[in-house]
Amino acid sequence: MEVTLRKAGAVDLRVTAPPSKSFTHRAMVAAGLARGPSTLAGPLISQDTVITGDALRALGVLVAWEKKYAHISGVGGRFPTAAETVLDLGDSGTSMRFFTALALLAENPVVLRGSPRMHERPIGPLADALGKLGGEVRYLGTEGYPPIRVSGRFRGGEVVVDGSLSSQFVSAILLAAPCGEGDLTLTVSPPPVSRSYLDITTEVMKAFHATPEREGYTRFHVKGGTGYRWHGYQIEGDFSSASYYLAMGAVCGGQVRVDNLNRSSVQGDRRFIGILEQMGCRIGWDWDTVTLESAGILSGTDVEMSGSPDTVQTLCAVAAFAQGPTRIRGIGHLRLKESDRIEATAKALRSLGGDVTVERDMITIEPRPLHGGIVDPAGDHRTAMAFSVIGLGAGGVTIRDPECVAKSFPEFWEPLRRASLL
Repeated sequence: MEVTLRKAGAVDLRVTAPPSKSFTHRAMVAAGLARGPSTLAGPLISQDTVITGDALRALGVLVAWEKKYAHISGVGGRFPTAAETVLDLGDSGTSMRFFTALALLAENPVVLRGSPRMHERPIGPLADALGKLGGEVRYLGTEGYPPIRVSGRFRGGEVVVDGSLSSQFVSAILLAAPCGEGDLTLTVSPPPVSRSYLDITTEVMKAFHATPEREGYTRFHVKGGTGYRWHGYQIEGDFSSASYYLAMGAVCGGQVRVDNLNRSSVQGDRRFIGILEQMGCRIGWDWDTVTLESAGILSGTDVEMSGSPDTVQTLCAVAAFAQGPTRIRGIGHLRLKESDRIEATAKALRSLGGDVTVERDMITIEPRPLHGGIVDPAGDHRTAMAFSVIGLGAGGVTIRDPECVAKSFPEFWEPLRRASLL
């Protein structure tokens, strides 16, 4: 299947941001480990979060999806597995990292495997850290990568975690720590990429009554044996998903309103709205609704985005239509996502006439007239959604495998169909 986007004039869109994938994953884990039943209101139901729900079920947690709710009966800090359990985590990197640490809370060993791409994404720094906390990780294929077999207990202690590849290594250990047998002191060195996700992790832990002590983003202390307590929890809207529609308004001109966004959210991708404002858009807030207005005249920018990784490709799409170059720095860790997102973006943009320069952790875009063409996102949901922005700005862009957006945003194409933009 394919979708083809026509060149759009000024747009007039009003959409509702879907629930945050990052908050949903973390709240499901905390609820699954809590003592008692929890209800998550407005969770994201997508391929990735369903994988997390299925993994919790395989470990003995009761998970029931009901329209706009997830009902989860927690196990009180210990997964009651009766034998070795195999978890197939598909292409969900968050699930793989989180359950690698959570496996130390299971009564029996856990085998974790995933898609071919998942077996190319590193897990070594997390495995090394867990080895110092009472776990044993055995590689079943290439050393440092899934599939893996995890056994042992989360005994706690002091550990240093490499934060240069993914903040999820840190989040995984923090989420497991309240149910460990001893206290955890975790030092992150060097300072983590995507550090705003650690704010999301600690915010969810706090909501479920397991607040870590912390010194910024470099040192965390969690008391073991305290566990989580049941909770009714509302999932907030996702800024990463909202970014695509806001980018469409920035590029095409017109007005876009996005509902269900928390203006004071700790999500790092909230920063994307401010970047659009710097580039020439007008931004207004009314409670939980952000309104963007644009004349389609944009300036290039120079920005460091290590803390906002999921909107880097969206910014690249906007930059392709700006007046003047855009340089995006601090993004080397995007090479380890569902695809090498730096190279994928450069390759696809060049195929449409773009001028892109790639360095190790930086991408520079010089605006050039773009033309139509075919973009194959290679299964990466964010590539597909980012290049929908290019499609509306340039016209005649066909995106293959559009269903891949189901990983994080199954309803992404619907507002565009209603607006007759496809």
